[in-house]
Amino acid sequence: MSTQRETHHIVVLGAGYAGMAAAVQLAARTRKRGDAVRVTVVNARERFTERMRLHMVAAGRPLDAMSVPEMLEGTGARFTRGWVTAVDAGARTVRVDDERVLSYDTLVYALGGVADTAAVPGAEDHAYTLSSPEDAQLLAERLKALEGGHGTVAVVGTGLTGIESAAEIAERYHRLDVVLLGGEEPGATMNDRAAAHVRAALDRLGVRVRIGADVVKVLAGSVELADGESIAADAVLWTGGTRVAPLAAAAGLETDARGRIVTDRALRSVSHPEVYAVGDAAAIRQGYGVMHGTCQGGMPTGVHAALSIDRVLRGKQPKPFRFGYYHTPVSLGRGDAVVQFTRPDDSPRRICLVGAVAVRYKETVTASPWPTYGRMKKMPASGAFWPRGGRFTRTRRIRGDK
Repeated sequence: MSTQRETHHIVVLGAGYAGMAAAVQLAARTRKRGDAVRVTVVNARERFTERMRLHMVAAGRPLDAMSVPEMLEGTGARFTRGWVTAVDAGARTVRVDDERVLSYDTLVYALGGVADTAAVPGAEDHAYTLSSPEDAQLLAERLKALEGGHGTVAVVGTGLTGIESAAEIAERYHRLDVVLLGGEEPGATMNDRAAAHVRAALDRLGVRVRIGADVVKVLAGSVELADGESIAADAVLWTGGTRVAPLAAAAGLETDARGRIVTDRALRSVSHPEVYAVGDAAAIRQGYGVMHGTCQGGMPTGVHAALSIDRVLRGKQPKPFRFGYYHTPVSLGRGDAVVQFTRPDDSPRRICLVGAVAVRYKETVTASPWPTYGRMKKMPASGAFWPRGGRFTRTRRIRGDK
């Protein structure tokens, strides 16, 4: 090679669960190299967003403030606050707030996803989401304004976020009528005992569940169903699906139908191997299919991307990423919960926890990321343990693998 940069610059876009795991791991593993490697973390806000608690924010419950720059202190990583507005994969640059340009040698793309309000007319204009703390706070203010009356809150989507949100709101605001709308029974992916507990908890809290309710339009004071029925709603919370920012596709990176970056087994972009994709922003294939976005899978992808980058910097080949799911914890208000244990492919096992013991388990899981980052700062290897999934995660070699 005729010329070579003195410093290898790694830029991490996004400081959510996966991005923070990657950033802390990278900084901890490369800080002894001094000026040879530099890590920069770009995020829209300094405060770490606990996505697993945003349904609590919507119900008016305050959360502890967790500072991304403070967590990165002592690691050598630099923090840049701002919105990522463009990525130029050819020039290897990132534009922040349309004003600053950062060059990179290696990029970790961890920008995550938001609620897919573009899927149904009116949702973008009239529905609330839990895509960010600010969005959750807007709903909290609306619910507070309705608290003295007898309004109706429609929660669209019977997945885990919809279940947790409906239960939290119903428990916090007893006078509001909460209706949960979706195509499947709440807890449909759980075993019979866990699903029955979910439904019993929603019944106890007064949540009305409408199954087979296909919302086709959201209006200022109602939602319209495919069968022509209109349901009045003073507030609509949209939890039906997610989408990712179009930045990756616009940059020329190969993406799937949902805009997620397609990766090889080491979590590198199949079209641009200097780009690693993690968390919700990545289409990561395992033996059971493409991973879906959860914290339990997101943090391991961030750690593995850091391990892969570190190996490449040391002249070694990265190892394939393997991950198997192991549980599905769901809160049902502050005093109840369900924990469904799963096989690596996320199918339900016979074992589940319900009630008070599930509440303690769920809280332990929800509170674990931040102290985990702290441990990784001192002992990076402590974050490199997760279920690999055995036969469920074995895949054939795919395009882009070395």
